[in-house]
Amino acid sequence: MPDVTKTPTAVEDAVALPADVTPVKQEKARSLWGDAWVDLRRNPYFIVASVLIFFLLLIAAFPSLFTSASPTRGDLVKHFLGKPELGSIGSEGWLGYDGQGRSVYARLIYGTRASIIVGVCVTAIVTLVGGVMGMLAGYFGGWVDAVLSRLTDIFFGIPFLLGAMVVLQSFVDRTVWVVVFALAFLGWTQMARVMRGAVITVKHADYVHAAKALGAGTTRILFRHILPNAMAPVIVVATIALGGYISAEATLSYLGLGLAAPTVSWGVDISTGVDQIRVAQHILLWPSIMLSITVLAFIMLGEAVRNALDPKLR
Repeated sequence: MPDVTKTPTAVEDAVALPADVTPVKQEKARSLWGDAWVDLRRNPYFIVASVLIFFLLLIAAFPSLFTSASPTRGDLVKHFLGKPELGSIGSEGWLGYDGQGRSVYARLIYGTRASIIVGVCVTAIVTLVGGVMGMLAGYFGGWVDAVLSRLTDIFFGIPFLLGAMVVLQSFVDRTVWVVVFALAFLGWTQMARVMRGAVITVKHADYVHAAKALGAGTTRILFRHILPNAMAPVIVVATIALGGYISAEATLSYLGLGLAAPTVSWGVDISTGVDQIRVAQHILLWPSIMLSITVLAFIMLGEAVRNALDPKLR
């Protein structure tokens, strides 16, 4: 009589796997940020931009690691307005000297700090201010949205560089923090609009309605459910705008309305190099190259982040 206890049932036959097949483990579903990080690690633009930005941040934080020369101390004996005196890379005079005998290389290294500080600080301030105003306007709507949106429109109607010139003109001592204030005073409007649109889209999601039904408060809904899901477009715009703020600082310094001596800045050196472009092109050339590389690095980073955070591109 056959042993019926060892006979497989129909259900077991249906789910039985061949002996040479290994069950596949189901991968844990990744979030939007997890998918974005996987895409960023494979993006060559992100890798190149990250390396450049890390190198620039290192120069800005520790300029003495790259040169021992003073960017403000001049020696008229080294007054050299022609081609740079090429020597060993990293030496004081391998990029030449300006009209006051100051090392162009040292000023290039120390000028990185002012540009990076202005770009990062302005971006942080406008993201915070514009993000809060846009989040409040988009979530509450009604008269709150009307008041904040009209206030944003008023500031948005002021030309950015022209308004910054007017603000800076009222200060006698234009330091780095004065320039940061002038640029941030008029630069938050774009962030406010982007955040408002993202919050309006997110607040109608099912998980927000579920949180309200469970009795979650307004603060918890805003910072726990809406803000993390509305930050993607804001981060993209902020990353790209950072390069624009660095360029704006150089433009204002070039026009004589931004940073001024004794502050070392690429914009100040570009302004000085224009007056000597016929006899000493290197004074204008090197800070212009550094400024272009810095702005390009942040734009590349912003484009890579935008492509990674946009589900349609995946």
